Order: sequence, then C-alpha cells, then structure tokens
Amino acid sequence: MADEITRARWTEVGERTWSLRLEGFGVNAGLVVGDERAAVIDSGAGPGEAAGLHAAVRELTDLPLVLINTHAHGDHFFGNAYFAAHGVGEIWAHANAARAMAETGDAQRRLVRSVDPDMAAAEGEHTAVVLPTHLVDAQPVDLDLGGHSITLFHLGRGHTDGDLLVGSGSVLFAGDLVEEGADPSFEDSYPRDWEHALGKIIAIDELYPSVVPGHGRLLDMDFVRTQLQQLRQGIRMCSSAISESSADATKAIPILPYGPLQSRHLVMRMKETAGSRGA
Repeated sequence: MADEITRARWTEVGERTWSLRLEGFGVNAGLVVGDERAAVIDSGAGPGEAAGLHAAVRELTDLPLVLINTHAHGDHFFGNAYFAAHGVGEIWAHANAARAMAETGDAQRRLVRSVDPDMAAAEGEHTAVVLPTHLVDAQPVDLDLGGHSITLFHLGRGHTDGDLLVGSGSVLFAGDLVEEGADPSFEDSYPRDWEHALGKIIAIDELYPSVVPGHGRLLDMDFVRTQLQQLRQGIRMCSSAISESSADATKAIPILPYGPLQSRHLVMRMKETAGSRGA
C-alpha cells in the first residue's frame, strides 16, 4: 500500500498547499509547506497508509512536520503513531476530538481491518492510538510555518463534536463536515448543529472559495450550499416524521434525500440529539 500511495501524485490546490487522496477510505490528506516547517492534515487509517503518506510528503519537502487531525474517526488519525515515530512531536486537534480519540480509539480498530489488519489487531509497529499533543477549543489558532500561516478553527458540532477546519490561503480543508461522492456520515453526528456549521462555512466563502472535503474531489462553495440545502431537507423531513410518529420515525427513510443506511442514521441521531444544541 505504501508504494501505491507514494506513486500517487499530489494535487496542488492553492498557494503552498496540496492534497492527496489516500487509497483505503478515500481520505483527502493535506500538505501545506512553509519556509521553516510543513503541516500534514490527517494521517490515514494506520501505519501502512501513514508510511505511504509520509513518503509522499517527503517527495515534496524535507522540512520538520506538524500533524493536524480534522476529527476523531480512525481513517483520519490512526496514522498518528507512525508520524510520531518519525519525528513529529506536535499533533493538533480539537479538544473534543482528542477526548473522543482517547475514549473510542480502541473500539474503532475493527473499522479499519480491511485496510490495515495490523492496526485493527493492535499488532506490530506503530499501531498504538497516539493522541494529539496540542488542542484547539473555542478560539482559532494560527500556526506560522515560516512565510505562510494556516488557521485551525472550530465552527461547532456537526459530523462529530470535534470537527477542526484548516484554512490555508484561499483553501479550506473541511474534514468530513463536507463530503463529495457519498452521503454524509451521520453515525455520531449532530444534524441540527451540522446545518449551522455549513451555514458558517458559506458565510466565509470570500475567504475560502476552494474547499477540500474529507473525501471526494476539490469543491467550490456552490457544492457546500447544495449539501446544506439537502441537509435542511433531511432535517425537516425527519422532524416531521418524529413528530407524527415518534414510535416509528424510520417510516421517513424512503423519502429522505440519502441512501437507506445514512437515512436510518440521520433519523436515529435526530432523535438522540433532540433538544441538544452545541455552542
């Protein structure tokens, strides 16, 4: 797998900014290169994928690295141990994501068994769950890479309760708050808050006209607007179904704007998070 990823080509998406699609789960990793250090965005689903990503990074730069995790799902942070073993001592994430990694990291291992069996079994080198060392909370954090800065910020709960966005020049790495080519994943989401987070992204469209989603192709803000409209429609339909038939709100699944699995997860999370609104 490492060789496959190393042969892949980075896509230049902005000034000093690149993205690379990882093979396992189609995660879009990012790279931002300053004059003094470089930032890697997300680390992959385990040491195998991380090794390929690290090799690809080293094709572009030999500068010291900082690592950023966009959220606490294993396909985005299970490569942390490999990067830590290769000299990365500064790993950033949102405070809620770091907490979720500590609480659910081992339980998530089974989800990556098709991509990295060693990580799934916790066997072999670099398979520990390595947590972030630096946290972002309510206030944005600007990281100076030398001649180029990036901004790490949180717009509230959405795909998870710890989604971290990264702004580099005119490019926004949105993590799984924005996803192209598949339905959004609602398993541990906060749908009503997600709607507001997408609205906040659209409100800063002049700053970040280009969006790198957690999975899928490079996007513009028109796609984000479409995703927001679709989510609003889904929330409206779910709310109506829950109100009319709280015992079996799954009757709304056939008419929701998503596939059956994510529609079911949306209904479930709408019920579980009812009355819960984040900051």
